[in-house]
Order: sequence, then C-alpha cells, then structure tokens
Amino acid sequence: MNSKGTPGAAAAAEKLNEEPPTEERCPVEEVALVVPETDDPTLPVMTFRAWVLGLTSCTILIFLNTFFIYRTQPLTISAILMQIAALPAGKFMAATLPTKQYTVFGRWSFSLNPGPFNIKEHVIITVMANCGVSIGGGDAYSIGAITVMKAYYKQSLNFLCALLIVLTTQILGYGWAGMLRKYLVDPVQMWWPSNLAQVSLFRALHEKEHKTKGLTRMKFFLVFMAASFAYYLFPGYLFPILTFFSWVCWAWPHSITAQQIGSGYHGLGVGAFTLDWAGISAYHGSPLVTPFSSILNVAIGFVMFIYIIVPLCYWKFDTFDSRKFPIFSNQLFTSSGHKYDTTKILTPQYDLNIPAYEKYGKLYLSPLFALSIGSGFARFTATLTHVALFHGSDIFKQSKSAVKNVSLDIHAKLMKRYKEVPQYWFLVLLIGSIALSLMMSFIWKEDVQLPWWGMLFAFGLAWIVTLPIGVIQATTNQQPGYDIIAQFIIGYILPGKPIANLLFKIYGRISTIHALSFLADLKLGHYMKIPPRCMFVAQLVGTLVSGTVNLAVAWWMLGSVENICDVEALHPESPWTCPKFRVTFDASVIWGLIGPERLFGPGGMYQNLVWLFLIGAFLPVPVWILSKIFPNKKWIPLINIPVISYGFAGMPPATPTNIASWIVTGTIFNYFVFNYRKTWWQKYNYVLSAALDAGTAFMGVLLFFALQNEGKNLKWWGSEPDHCPLASCPTAPGIVVEGCPVFK
Repeated sequence: MNSKGTPGAAAAAEKLNEEPPTEERCPVEEVALVVPETDDPTLPVMTFRAWVLGLTSCTILIFLNTFFIYRTQPLTISAILMQIAALPAGKFMAATLPTKQYTVFGRWSFSLNPGPFNIKEHVIITVMANCGVSIGGGDAYSIGAITVMKAYYKQSLNFLCALLIVLTTQILGYGWAGMLRKYLVDPVQMWWPSNLAQVSLFRALHEKEHKTKGLTRMKFFLVFMAASFAYYLFPGYLFPILTFFSWVCWAWPHSITAQQIGSGYHGLGVGAFTLDWAGISAYHGSPLVTPFSSILNVAIGFVMFIYIIVPLCYWKFDTFDSRKFPIFSNQLFTSSGHKYDTTKILTPQYDLNIPAYEKYGKLYLSPLFALSIGSGFARFTATLTHVALFHGSDIFKQSKSAVKNVSLDIHAKLMKRYKEVPQYWFLVLLIGSIALSLMMSFIWKEDVQLPWWGMLFAFGLAWIVTLPIGVIQATTNQQPGYDIIAQFIIGYILPGKPIANLLFKIYGRISTIHALSFLADLKLGHYMKIPPRCMFVAQLVGTLVSGTVNLAVAWWMLGSVENICDVEALHPESPWTCPKFRVTFDASVIWGLIGPERLFGPGGMYQNLVWLFLIGAFLPVPVWILSKIFPNKKWIPLINIPVISYGFAGMPPATPTNIASWIVTGTIFNYFVFNYRKTWWQKYNYVLSAALDAGTAFMGVLLFFALQNEGKNLKWWGSEPDHCPLASCPTAPGIVVEGCPVFK
C-alpha cells in the first residue's frame, strides 16, 4: 500500500524500462508484439480502491452469471464488462478520496488515495472479477450439480454440505494451480494466448499513444464497442435469425435430408453461418485470440468429423441404429425414437431400479452425440501421449533442476524482483480442501453417495491430468476436456449412483478447470508484473466471495421459483427451463444411473467406441516420429492430435455452425491479417476482440432487463432461427414421431 516511489526506486524503474537485449526478448512472436517489456515497481497495487472495486465487480458478476444460467437462453457476462467499468470508477475515486496517510498499530501506514489510478490496480480488480466468471459463468459446474440434486432428483440437500461442495472445488483447483505454476506459468513456451486480449485492452485504456495514422487503440476500442453494442440489438432481439442463417432449409423446405444437412441448430450446418459474435465465440472462446496453428488443427478435426465420419455412420452404415433418431440432438431416446423417461427407472434412494430398467428398455443417443462421446475417449489418451512425447523431456529437466528456468526472458527477469509465494501456502489450502471434502463424504454420505475412497480417487485423477491439459491450453488456447472419462471411470466403479457420478466429476474434472483458470490469471499477472503475493490474496479472496454468493443466489432461486427447471410443470412461456443443467442431468443418467457398462460394455450398443481409447493413445506417435526424422520441418510439431480431436468437442450443445464460423473468423484474422497486415494486427487485433465481447455483453444485459425480463419478445418470421423443422426427424422405416413423416 505504498504511495509514491523514492528517487532510488524511480531510478531502478527507469533502468528496468530500458529496451531489453535481443536474446532476452520473448521468442513467442505474438507475446513480443503485444506485452510490454517494462515495469514500474513503484506503482501501488493492493490499494483501498482495488479492494472496493474488485470485491464489487466480483459480487456483481457472480450474481448476474448465476441468475442468467437458469434461463432458457443463458448469458455469460465476461469480466471485460467490469474491466471497462472499473476505469472511470477508479479515476473518480482517485479524484475524490482523501490523500491523508493513516497508521495502523503504529507500524503500517496506508492512504485511501495513494495517487492516480494505475494499471496494476486495474489488473487486480479484473482478477477478482474473473472469479465471478469462472465460478458463476460458463457451465457453472458446482451449482449445476447442486441444481440437479435439488431440482431434478428432488433431494433435501443441507446448505452447509452444498457450500462445502462449492468452496472445496474452487480451493482444490487453487491448490493444483499453486503446485503447477513453475511448469505452466514461468516457462516462456507457456504463453496462454487468451491473456493477450486482456493485455491489449489494459494498454489501450492506460497508455498514452503518440499521434500516428489511424485511430489510437483507445478510440478504436470505443468505436467498435459502440458498433458491437448497437449491432447486437439485431441478433439479440429484433432479428434472431442472424444467429443461424440456414438457407439450405429455405431452398428445400420439404426434404428431411436437406434439412439434416443444412440446419444450423439440429443438423450438420452445411452452408449455414452466423452473423452473431455471441454465436461465434460461444464455445471455443474468441477466435481472434487463438493462434492459427490451433485453429487449423481444430478445422481438420471438424471437417473429418462433421463432413466425413458422421455422414458415413448415419446414411451409409446406419451405425448404432442411428436413423431411428435425429442426426444431432442431446436428448436421450428409447428404441422407438421417443424421449427417454428416466423417472420410470429411478428408486426413491436415487439408484437404478434394475427390473424397471429391463422392462422399460435400453437408452439410445443421437449419432452425433454418441460419436462426440467417442471422440472424448480418444482425446483423453491422445493428450497424455502428446504431452509425454513433445513436452515430457522439458518437464523432466525442470523437475531435475529444482524447477529453475535456465534461460529467462525479460518478463521472468522483471518478476524476479518480487517476493514469490511460498509453496506451503498453496499446500495448506490444498490439504485443507481435501480434508473438508473427506469430512463431507462421511457426514452426508447418504446425500453425496461418493465414499471417501472415491474422493481420493478423484483427487488423484485431477492431479494426473491437470499438467498435460494445462500444457495444451497454455500453448494452443484449447482445453481438451475429460469430463466423459471422469464419469466413465466412476460409472464402472459405482454403477447406478447418479449423485456419486456428479460429485466425482466435480472433484476429478472441474477442479482442473478452475486450476487452469487460476493459472491463466497468474500468467496475466506475470505479463503485467503484479507481485505474486498480491495475486495470491486477490485470487483467494475473490474465490471465497464468488463461491459463497454463487451458492446463495442459486439457493434463493431454487427455493423461490416454483417448478424451476421442470419443463413439463412450468408455464409454456416461463424462462426458467435450465437447458445447461438439463445436459448435466442427462450426463448423470448416462454415466451414473444407467452406467457405462450397460452402454459401452460387452453387448452394449456403443461398445466399439471404447477402441478409441487405444487409437487416441497411438495417434500422436507417428507425428512425433516424423518431427524427429525431419527436424527442419517446423510445421510437423504443430500437428496436435488432442486439438484436432477438439474439433469434435462440445457438440452438443455446441452446433457445427458455431464451430465452423469460429474457424472462418479465426483464419481471417490470425492467418491473413497476421501475415499480410501485421502492423494493424499488432495494434488492433486483441483490442477488437475485447471490443466485440464488451459491446455484446452490455447490450445483452440491457436487452434482458429492459425487454426480455418483462416478457416483451417479438414473434415474427425473423425471430425464429433456423426454420428447419424436419431436421429433428428420424429417417428409419416405421418410426413414428409427432410432426414428422413416417418412412415405409
């Protein structure tokens, strides 16, 4: 909480701001172009302003994201909204707060206003705000499990038990992050591409630019944020068909096959496209911050999967009796093509009623859903093999040398002046969260179903996979998931127990997601030269506040909205249908209630998909061998099998149109603009990404509170996306589904 630096400190800062020697510069070109290679250690960081604005931003974001996640059209509000709002608020506080110095216990002195609002305070505020996104936004995993337990399985869950589930998941991830920071934050090669958009925005908001041709980055940001804000009125409210333009269905309005091929919502999306930034960035994040090599890998996997594998399995071979069902759906089906009613096979203790299941019949999946699950098998083993072959020696060398980087770039050298966080701080949090989780499994064992040894198994799985998945994300901006694997494993060990399956997924997989989010923020602090101990405090406090508010809002909604998430019991126009949590519930049925042995074991409909575990483990090997045979071919190591398989990931709920539009947009900016207009790319690319995110988020919030929350929705041709009603129809002879023709 120091205020202004001494002359000696200022001289040291000036020395640090000198141009670094060429050999010290970051070898990653995108980082060298965007991240400043200077530091001013005299800037105050953990100020009164930072605490007030950081905690306020964190609380507002976690409230909004938890609130929106239950709606039919969920909206995730990114931290960029608070990142922008914090600037005028911080400057206002700097202009109005008293500058008097206060002394505490005669030893520590601080000021409510230590000088102008600075960039390091702004970073700390954004880090706290990020906790409100990573915990409440996206898929809100911990709250998803609690919602499924209370709203779908009708459990009378204890509030303290629910709070422990939420907080221990976050803190467990924080512990993994602390253990792995030397591998995933300090090395030059671990550059975390998504952070560059944040760095560009901070520089645009705080740095004064010399007059040059064209707009300054700040003016560019404001212009495109305003344009994005105004434009989102059309796909967000007036003309939602812009989200999915499926012209093939208009050309062939009576053809099931044409609509299965061309539908943006329920088909393969051939020819369909989106003019909605929210649709483009919905599932793989902003394509503008993803390196082109990663985009190309995703594109290869996407084309193979959507345009070759799925059509062959559906139309040529009728794999898994696939023509009895829609080609693309996240619903569960009976053998007659109708939706599966899970209440008919559930006991009062939330276990599988085996006689009822055998009488009712087997569960079936749509072909694209089944194949997407199979790709998850391959992605898991491919990730382990890829990281072992391509990064194993580096990881081993770092371990052998006591995790000390021999060659440091300028950013690592600038960070050396700050005190590091002792490892035992993270160990205390890690051990404490493990102890509380085990205690919960003993006290509320009837509610959680997961025994203590299942908890320990989940912790071990998370520890094994966080490092290899972190390497992939830190270098490609893609995060290969293993949700399916976590649920697959415990589904075999504890079949017929859906709640245990949910909890194992949270502790075995979701703690990894939070760990990677914390690591990304640590790298942001590395780039912006934030003292590590300040980052530790900001992340820990933000996590505790976000987790508590997250559960409080969810608990309030689950208790106050009648029949929340129950589509059959809700009013037809009710917005509280919880589509994301329905997917979580379906997963608990597939992997927990019915179990993988019945679906993927001997005699199961999907048993052949298990071979993809072996195939995925083998696929990175020939790429690695070629990279050793032809060391001068620099493009060979860029062939990334886990990322190629990521071209299949997330579908459903992601649609092929979402992914295809993401690929096209990323290629335009990170190949053509990067290679042929590099000066423009360096100055504006990441600022444009931030502007599009911010404008869309601001308009999304405004539309909800001004119009959609009041039930003022438009109903006309342009308000109904897709217009492909036949895309959800089966094509097998004799299958009768309402609204679909019957084939003979």
